[in-house]
Amino acid sequence: MRMSVLAFLKDRFFLLVLHLVCMGMMSVFLRLTGYSGANVAILLIFWGMIVCVWLVVTYLGRRKYFEETGHILEQVDKRYLLGELLPSSAKLEDRLYRDMIRRSNKSVIERIRQVETAEREYREYIENWVHEVKAPITGISLLCENGSRLSESRETLRAVSLENQKIENYVDMALYYARSENVYKDFIIRRTNLQETVEDVLERNRLLLIQSGVRAEVNCPDPVYTDGKWIAFIVNQMILNSVKYCGKQPTFRIRTKRERDGVCLTVEDNGVGIRSEELCRIFEKGFTGSNGRDHERATGMGLYLCRKLCDKLGVGLRAESEYGRGTRMTLLFPISVYIDREQED
Repeated sequence: MRMSVLAFLKDRFFLLVLHLVCMGMMSVFLRLTGYSGANVAILLIFWGMIVCVWLVVTYLGRRKYFEETGHILEQVDKRYLLGELLPSSAKLEDRLYRDMIRRSNKSVIERIRQVETAEREYREYIENWVHEVKAPITGISLLCENGSRLSESRETLRAVSLENQKIENYVDMALYYARSENVYKDFIIRRTNLQETVEDVLERNRLLLIQSGVRAEVNCPDPVYTDGKWIAFIVNQMILNSVKYCGKQPTFRIRTKRERDGVCLTVEDNGVGIRSEELCRIFEKGFTGSNGRDHERATGMGLYLCRKLCDKLGVGLRAESEYGRGTRMTLLFPISVYIDREQED
């Protein structure tokens, strides 16, 4: 945008009016003190010339500055970097504006990086998810092709159901991952029966548990205030992890314990466990560890989603493990003073 003379003079209208007022007051004062009209006129002409020269020099300097700025803006591809490329100026206002633009641009750049990172991570996850979901789909196709040659049709249907359950689990993971940024739009906090929630999760994975020979013990009599659907997903991920890395004669113990700060839900198994040096990283995105490499393909997304959803729901999550002996995952549901009083009443 080119700076016009008219726009420049309008911007300094009040300053010009102030000069005119001062010139008039000075003329009156000099006449009252005995100065002749010719001398006063010479002073006014000199004053006006100085003001005109100042206006011309200021106008040319500002026009040149903004023309350089506009040229830079037209040349660069990433215009949000303008604050770093602004030409130097002796004016304090220009330096202050440049500093503010730089700080604003820095915030924009950080936000752009966050969006780019989130987009890249989501794309990588979808790519991994597609590879994961292909396995059970291929398994179902093979079972269907060989089904006519198998005499045990019931076993065939059970195998197909198991592969279909794996697909459902992967689809749920993708769905909850997509919703994890806006959990507040989808969850409802209400009294939740953890016994029923856990039993529903176990029933959903019944075929997988039977195939793996898992014996599950459930004792969750303590109710909590949370969103049952999201907690069911979290518990489901923990159970799937336990099945994936189970040992001989696998046993799950899922129980609750009322503590001073709330209710703890513990999912404990006797599987292969987690190495001590890897335990602190199991909730990191994409981290699979030695267990993930030694066993079937893993995306490293299950526990990451559990941590992310727990943070959104205000539920504590911690992990304890002894390598070769098992793992204990604990959810801590805090209880507010209001709810405690409500229960007492």
